Amino acid sequence: MGVTASLLKLFFGSKADKDRKTIQPYVDRILAVYPQIQQLSDDELRERVTALKVVIRERIAEDEKRIGELKARMEEAEVEIGEKEQIGTEIDRLKKQVNEAIERVLDEILPEVFAIVKDTARRFAQAPEGTITVTATEADRELAAKGRDFITIEGDKAVYRNRWTAGGTEVTWDMVHYDVQLFGGVALHKGNVAEMATGEGKTLVATLPVFLNAMAGKG
Repeated sequence: MGVTASLLKLFFGSKADKDRKTIQPYVDRILAVYPQIQQLSDDELRERVTALKVVIRERIAEDEKRIGELKARMEEAEVEIGEKEQIGTEIDRLKKQVNEAIERVLDEILPEVFAIVKDTARRFAQAPEGTITVTATEADRELAAKGRDFITIEGDKAVYRNRWTAGGTEVTWDMVHYDVQLFGGVALHKGNVAEMATGEGKTLVATLPVFLNAMAGKG
């Protein structure tokens, strides 16, 4: 490193230093809410996820409704080309507005969602007799109907196992997110590249932003 570069780093800090200052507050908020998440029952934990999805839907409901109305209008036979172009432009504007609203609300709920994912990992890693039993939902029943080997339906209950077969080998879940993995999850959600050494849990890190972004139901 040259003298100029060294001086710049001394006065302004490195890129890594700036990233830490930006991301560490998120990690602090995740850890702050985590004890509350730990106190929830398994069913309450799932209910909290559902409630957060409702928050997202409510934020974008008005724009989504308007988009639907405009798409229906575009399909009407009497609509001329010029009006269709105007409708298309308005739909594009509203879609951008929806995406921006989703980005804002995901940023707001990130600490709680990441805490939920972390505690879900802990619950499976520490599951008594390797199972977690919850009230069965339609999604649970659909999974079981597909023959997934990690879930069975017993009456009104869904029983999840913390082990399953992958590539002919039985895998048992035994991982819980460390703080550095929470840090990496925030970095990925923010659209950054998170470089980690082999064995530092890159796949586990990815579960955090994947789950968060799936909350919006946009794919």
